[in-house]
This record gives sequence, C-alpha cells and structure tokens, in this order.
Amino acid sequence: MFSTRYEPVQHVRSKSFSKGHRSGKSTSSFSKEAGISKRRPESQSGRRRAGTISNANASHSNFDNSPISAIVTLVVGQEQRVFAAHEHVLSTSPFFLNILQNQMFDSQTKKISLPDEEPEIFSSVLEYLYKGDYFPRLVHNKKRNSWEMEQLTDEARHDATIYHHTVDGELLKDTVIYCAAEKYGLDELKRVSLRKQGLQSGIQASIILSSARYAYAHTPDTDSKLRAHYLALIIRCRSTFKKSGTMQLEMLNGGTQLFFDLFVAMCNHVDDLSSAASTPRTPRSGGRF
Repeated sequence: MFSTRYEPVQHVRSKSFSKGHRSGKSTSSFSKEAGISKRRPESQSGRRRAGTISNANASHSNFDNSPISAIVTLVVGQEQRVFAAHEHVLSTSPFFLNILQNQMFDSQTKKISLPDEEPEIFSSVLEYLYKGDYFPRLVHNKKRNSWEMEQLTDEARHDATIYHHTVDGELLKDTVIYCAAEKYGLDELKRVSLRKQGLQSGIQASIILSSARYAYAHTPDTDSKLRAHYLALIIRCRSTFKKSGTMQLEMLNGGTQLFFDLFVAMCNHVDDLSSAASTPRTPRSGGRF
C-alpha cells in the first residue's frame, strides 16, 4: 500500500564529460590525470562548500589518494559519443565492476558500449562518480535547514528536461538519472536525484506523466521512492491533472502499474481524510477545545 506522504521532486542539467563534445559555450573533456581536464568557471559552478553533497561524500575524496588505474573508453548512445574514465572509478558501480571483472568488453581497446544510454545522462552519472554530485549541485541552507540548488548565472542555465529517444519526447532529467542509478547500483545517486526532483516546479503535466510512466518502466516493483514521489505529486496537483487531456489519454492507453497504484494511493488519501474528520477532538484542560 502506498501512503500519500512523500517528499516532493526537481530537475537539472549538466555539461558533458565526453571527449571533444561541445555543449553550449564550453566543452568539458576527460583528462587521464585528473578525471576532468576543464572545470566550469567558478562564477558558474561555484566553489565546493562544506554544505554540498560532493563534500559530504567522503568516498569520492578518496579517489585523490588512489593509484592511477587504466583508462576505460565508453561509447554511449545512438550518437556513439565517446567517454573515458578510470577503471577504479567505474568499479564503484556494481554494474561496471561486473563488466570489468568478467571482461565483458573488448579487452584490447578496453571499450564498453552503452547504446541505450543517453549521453547527457551518462555525463551526469560520470560526474557524480568523480565528484559526488552532478551539475547543478545541491547546497544545504543551514538557516532554513533545507537543501537548495546552487545559484547559477544566466550563462549557466540548466534544463529540467531532456529529450529521450526511447519515448521520442521530453522527460524529467533527474528521473532518468535516478533510473540510471538504479541500473548501475548507485544508491546515493538515487537519493541525490530524488532530492533534486523535489525542488522542481513549473513542469508541464504531459512531461510529468511521461516521466512517471518511464519511472515505472525502469524501476523494480519494490521501488518505494521515485514511484511514490510521482503518486504524491499527481495527488497533490489533482486539480490540474483531472483537467488534463494527456492524463485521460494515458489512462485509456494503460499498460502500466502506475494508475492502479495511483488509485490505491488516492483511496488511502481519502481514508486518511475521513478518519481525521471522524476522530473526536480531545478537549483541553478546563473542558475547552
């Protein structure tokens, strides 16, 4: 049973870590010595602060003390974009550890093919493996005791959505990153991407529904985070979704567990409201309510 009390959700954009790929005004490429040869200007990405996710994850700082390992080439997506990463960094993912240990790749060229992955998504995953977060980063606001996205200049704008070839349309980028983290066995990346989704607003209902369907198709039935997030989001914004033609079309098309789970969650929500309304109020001292 799903409850209706979940955390909200948000979205973001990172720059590529592929070799020679140009994205916007700058190119981020891989360096065999340091992982990334070109860093974003500090005016765009900001310096790492004590409250950022990257500094909070000590395991990534340990890479600085790790011996330099072999370079692995990764060919990603239908465009066959080329990425490169150190073997010991990739090995922190159970998915890649299995490939490397069992030599499930071209041993001579050390090349791994990921034809179904979106290059921009893999770029964010690779950035996380090196830095413990991906652009734009999460920053903890100590005064409010809450997480926020780092402040960006106009030149460092990011998109909350990404085109995905499997749906031939836009999806919430953090949702796709969460599903990639599920595939690669990166639980902390799942938590980071889910938290970022909770900070997002102003997304079209059609994109939310497409992203929810994608989430259901790429997470196990045991997932209690991302799926629950979408159920809570739809219920919270039900006045919008009940008027949505896309919502009606999605329900008619069916083919997903999403709408049954949504029905159960809404029933639980109604039961909670009914229970709260029928519970007698306890009078305060002196007989007053």
